[in-house]
Amino acid sequence: MSDNLVNIKTLVDKEDIDRVLTRIAHEVLEKNKGSKDIVLVGIKTRGVPIANRIAKKIENIENKVVPCGELDITLYRDDLSQISSQPIVHNTEIPFDINDKVVILVDDVIFTGRTVRSAMDALIDLGRPAAIQLAVLVDRGHREVPIRADFVGKNIPTSKKEIIEVKLNEIDNSDEIIIAEK
Repeated sequence: MSDNLVNIKTLVDKEDIDRVLTRIAHEVLEKNKGSKDIVLVGIKTRGVPIANRIAKKIENIENKVVPCGELDITLYRDDLSQISSQPIVHNTEIPFDINDKVVILVDDVIFTGRTVRSAMDALIDLGRPAAIQLAVLVDRGHREVPIRADFVGKNIPTSKKEIIEVKLNEIDNSDEIIIAEK
């Protein structure tokens, strides 16, 4: 994504990302009074490694494995026809029952809220969770639908011409959050 960007500045480094995810794990446990009936579902692409990291932190805190899945929302997007005439659909891998579970939906950045709305539609097609909560690494504002995150790593106010790029070691070979202009 870094092509054609100017004024690139690193806002959050690897150590800060780790601290933020540790805090989110503790907040999830506090809000839900432990890890009973919690499952994590990462929105592809970068929500998946973030969900896996949070699940590992919860496991380290509670000594209990928390199920973690992957959700592809391609076919649920409201801008699908604008993106491509031949969208690439990836697998949704949720190898556990979400019925009556507290699903922690995980993504890297919340911007307009449309991705999260699509993800909730996809989840509801898979079952009836007891609750859906949202954890994001970055909230950059500019919501177009009435959705807010339950757990936010960093609030980073932006202008609409700025972008937030989350880089994760599992995908990008580095951990950082940058801000840049198109």
